[in-house]
Amino acid sequence: MNQPLAYVHPQAKVAKNVVIEPFVNIEGNVEIGEGTWIGSNVTIMDGARIGKNCKIFPGAVIAAVPQDLKFGGEDTLVRIGDNTTIREFVTIHRGTKANHETVVGNNCLLMAYVHVAHDCIIGNNVILANAVNLAGHIEVHDWAIVGGLSAVHQFCKIGSHAMISGGSLVRKDVPPYCKAAREPLSFAGINSIGLRRRGFTPDQIKDVQDIYRTLYLRGLNVSQSIALIEAEMHATAERDEILSFINTSTRGIMKGYGKNVKE
Repeated sequence: MNQPLAYVHPQAKVAKNVVIEPFVNIEGNVEIGEGTWIGSNVTIMDGARIGKNCKIFPGAVIAAVPQDLKFGGEDTLVRIGDNTTIREFVTIHRGTKANHETVVGNNCLLMAYVHVAHDCIIGNNVILANAVNLAGHIEVHDWAIVGGLSAVHQFCKIGSHAMISGGSLVRKDVPPYCKAAREPLSFAGINSIGLRRRGFTPDQIKDVQDIYRTLYLRGLNVSQSIALIEAEMHATAERDEILSFINTSTRGIMKGYGKNVKE
């Protein structure tokens, strides 16, 4: 439904049942899927690819050029999956030549004033609470939750089912299934309540707890912990995901509480 007070470029590919409220501006190189609602004063710029049944609230800006001085005007995208809600004044920037796109998955909730910078990859069912700021090249894996007013350093990774407390400064990678809190950001247990809600069995949760007790509570360094986990704990999908995350971390993982935080 085209509102007469909105501007939709004639080359934009907008499904027929998309609802567009007054004072929306949609540029030409844009695709918007069926059932999406776009609130007033939203700006959707060249390079946006928005899925089905999304809700984009007033003041959001999607696919602005990145705040990266190396950006040279290359043809890049923002991809947003289906059933994702983008609240007031969220900004999501296009990718650069490094990754060529910024991605937000399906069934995500980006609360008011969230910023997602260039080349970020956000998985499915992710929640970014109010005023979370993601720098460039960040990965947030499925089902992760980042508390309000948190700031995440570029190139950091946040593992699946992780939960980060509000007001956090995330400078290191946060492994899957963890809770992260305090300053500097540290291991604060596993996200057992979230795992139970998502159908993990008691045995699966216990295995995850045992892995992180070895990693954070036995006084071992990371290499020693990984060797012990591989030797003593049976292979599961969760164990292998945790080990893969740690082994591929480029920034290093967050420390245990009270541990030496130096490199």
